[in-house]
Amino acid sequence: MTEKPFIYGAPYSVYVRIVRLALAEKGVDYELVPVDIFASEGPPADYLDLHPFGRIPAFEHAGFCLYETGAITRYVDEAFEGPPLQPAGVRERARCNQVISIADNYAYPQLVWGVYVERISKPKRGAVTDEARLAAAIPKARTCLKALSDLMADKPWLAGRQLSLADLYLAPMLDYFQMAPEGREMVQQYPSLADWWARVASRPSMTGTAFG
Repeated sequence: MTEKPFIYGAPYSVYVRIVRLALAEKGVDYELVPVDIFASEGPPADYLDLHPFGRIPAFEHAGFCLYETGAITRYVDEAFEGPPLQPAGVRERARCNQVISIADNYAYPQLVWGVYVERISKPKRGAVTDEARLAAAIPKARTCLKALSDLMADKPWLAGRQLSLADLYLAPMLDYFQMAPEGREMVQQYPSLADWWARVASRPSMTGTAFG
C-alpha cells in the first residue's frame, strides 16, 4: 500500500511516538496532523469523529481509520513492507505481547506519570511536584525494570533476537523516565536494560522522533 498514512496527535505523546517509531522502522513516510488533547478547549470537536474517546493517536490510511496504539502498530506492521516488527515464533510473539502489556499497564503509569511528570514536567510548567506520588512511584518503577530485565535475560532485544514492537513500546517511556535523575540512576542498576537502551536510543527511528 503506497498511499501515505496520517497520524493525528502531538509529538510529546508517548503513544504517538510509538506509532511514529513503527512507521519509521518499516520505512513508511507519513504525515503527523497536530492534535493537542491538553489544549484549554480540549480536542477539536471533529477529532471525536476519529477517536470518540478524545485520546491520541488516531490513524488513517487509504480511507481506513483506526485508533488504539496496539491496533495501529500491528496494522502498520502487517499492511506495509519492511522488516517485521512482530516475532514469527509463537513464544517470542507471546513475549512481545507480554512486554507491550507490561509497558501499557505498569511502566507507563509509573515511569511517565509517576516519575517524569512529577519530577520534570510539572516543575517545567511552574507546577509543584507531588512528592508523595513521586515516592510511591519509585518502587513500582523498579519493579517494572526488574521484571523487564528478567524477561529479557541475555537477549539483545526485549522479545528475542530481533527488534520488535515490544522495544518500540518501551523506548519512549524509558526516554521520558531517564530525564529524571531517579530514572537515569535506576536504569543503570540493570545492565541488560542499560545496554538495550544504548542500542535502541541510537536508532534513526528514535533520533528522528525525539521529544522536543
